[in-house]
Amino acid sequence: MATIYQVSERAGVSLATVSRVMNGSAKVGEATRTKVLKAMQELNYRPNSIAQSLASNCSNSVGMLVSEVHGPFFGEMMSGVENELRSVGKHVIIAAGHSDVASEKDAIEFLISRKCDALILHVDAVTDEYLLELHKQTPVVVLNRLVKGMEENCICLNNELGGYLATKAMLELGHKQIAYISGPLFKLDVRDRLAGHQRALQEAGLVFDPGLFMEGDFHEAGGVAAMEKLLARGRSFSAVVCANDEMACGAMNCARDNRLEIPKDLSIIGFDNVIMSRYTFPHLSTIDFPAGEMGRMAARWVRKHIYQDDKLKVQNLFEPSLVLRDSALPVSA
Repeated sequence: MATIYQVSERAGVSLATVSRVMNGSAKVGEATRTKVLKAMQELNYRPNSIAQSLASNCSNSVGMLVSEVHGPFFGEMMSGVENELRSVGKHVIIAAGHSDVASEKDAIEFLISRKCDALILHVDAVTDEYLLELHKQTPVVVLNRLVKGMEENCICLNNELGGYLATKAMLELGHKQIAYISGPLFKLDVRDRLAGHQRALQEAGLVFDPGLFMEGDFHEAGGVAAMEKLLARGRSFSAVVCANDEMACGAMNCARDNRLEIPKDLSIIGFDNVIMSRYTFPHLSTIDFPAGEMGRMAARWVRKHIYQDDKLKVQNLFEPSLVLRDSALPVSA
């Protein structure tokens, strides 16, 4: 099998020139391009990513780290990244960090070892200081997290506003006794959503009640467990705000198991607007988190700054929006 070195020798040009021809660079003269293509044809040479990496110091691959590889939320985010990069001939290597410091660092080291041209990171556990140091060593884009000192490398959602909009929607429907199921509180976006919930209550003249609060885990089973504990406390509440759609689905199932009719007896709202929210019964009210579009934007950042696609524009901050469906009704209904 012919190698890139043989193509270089046959054409009488450098490895870098062969690489530029394979990458479609406009910096190669037509006569030189013709010589390289002729040599490739004569040698029956088929380019591969490893050869291109050796010649150009560019692997044409991007590493992506997500908290989990299952579930609709991360599926949309990964799909957004992959579709955007695949459209320009780049590939994505995906790893999971499981919201654990050691696992996140291990996954990042793995992606670096694969010679990725850049890293797109959705991380929960590593510190800002670690990310700032990593940023000095390799190109990094951070998803759903604002790191001071590398703001231009962050693609973020205004999570505080999302939490505010969810609770304000319930307040505008007349609910005053509102329970809240959060995600794991060590996560910054979880704390931001809770802060938005508390801001909405404060604006309405209501006091945040710890007895109507449960910390969940962002999974459906966690929503079930949190709702069971809220009901067991014997406290009265007419609405539940959940920090993501998976927990909201679990909370809805638990409520029905306890003979509560949704939304007649209990209104529920989630967060993310993943595909399942449109197919629950009743259809789930939620906050739209444009995970797919944010993934695409992270990939565009890489295209612009790493692959010199200078005409692309990058949006760093996204705003959530309310999606009111059938799972929430006015309290008097």
